[in-house]
Amino acid sequence: MISVVDLQAPPDAEPGAGIIIATGTRFDTAHAEHWLQRASFTLSETDATDHRVITVGSVAEALADLADRCRRRPHAAAICDDVLRAVDPAAPARAGVVTESLAYSVLQAGPEFAGWLAERGPATAPDTSDPVLIDRDGDTLRLRFNRPQRHNAFTNAMRAALLDGLAVAAADTSIDEVVLCGAGRSFCSGGDLAEFGGFTDVPSAHLARTRYSPALALDALTARLGKHCRAEIHGQVLGSGLEMAAFCGRVRAHPETVLGLPELNLGLIPGAGGTVSITRRIGRWRTAYLILSGRTIDAPTALRWGLIDEIATF
Repeated sequence: MISVVDLQAPPDAEPGAGIIIATGTRFDTAHAEHWLQRASFTLSETDATDHRVITVGSVAEALADLADRCRRRPHAAAICDDVLRAVDPAAPARAGVVTESLAYSVLQAGPEFAGWLAERGPATAPDTSDPVLIDRDGDTLRLRFNRPQRHNAFTNAMRAALLDGLAVAAADTSIDEVVLCGAGRSFCSGGDLAEFGGFTDVPSAHLARTRYSPALALDALTARLGKHCRAEIHGQVLGSGLEMAAFCGRVRAHPETVLGLPELNLGLIPGAGGTVSITRRIGRWRTAYLILSGRTIDAPTALRWGLIDEIATF
């Protein structure tokens, strides 16, 4: 499932396919450059500024953990790698979002997600009135996730309410600032797991993700407003919460923020545009590490990587 190569190994003759993890400590040779670019990512115990390299305490332990996770979710891991290599972060967002959603749909219909659903068992997401609070102050529109009792876990009702707010911002050109934030202890802890599996019509789910997409709405607003379309994040910022925030022109994080992409645990990949938005910010290599490892990172690491733009108390 995973091929492990040393950075100083001779380049392979044929590109091949699959997850490749490079290891090593020297990054300045022709062989190293080949593998830094070719690999899914590189693990090293040496600090490196290269965005293709992940610094870990123990390469052996990190490899063992990655091998175990990919062995348990081989379809999701392989498709994740394929999507990240296929998506061009410099291209318009829609193409990447469609590619991601098609891959997500395949996994939704697959055995790994079905196995997770069986382990989870029946579940119901509690209804919340006003799942997104929309407030205007002068020319600033503030959109606040409002399910604090669930760490603002994202639901279909929240998506509909968020799209309503984003539509207001898109239609009213006098709005020159949009702020995305969350009530309570967290910005957004990702999709509400109680809703997963509730929509069994996979083609219709794909059409909903791509035709009614907060990701694309945020991308369009950022194209117009730049850093004045911003996210203020805190607490748990996971899965779709992180994916949407990364589309904003500026992301400000509380010092105690925890960020991550846990979708592989469900036999899925990011499905809210994260293979586009996060890859734009930190490259496919670090994005692949976040997804395949399931590890979370803190605010200083996110700032160093470029996943956020500022650390501030608010």
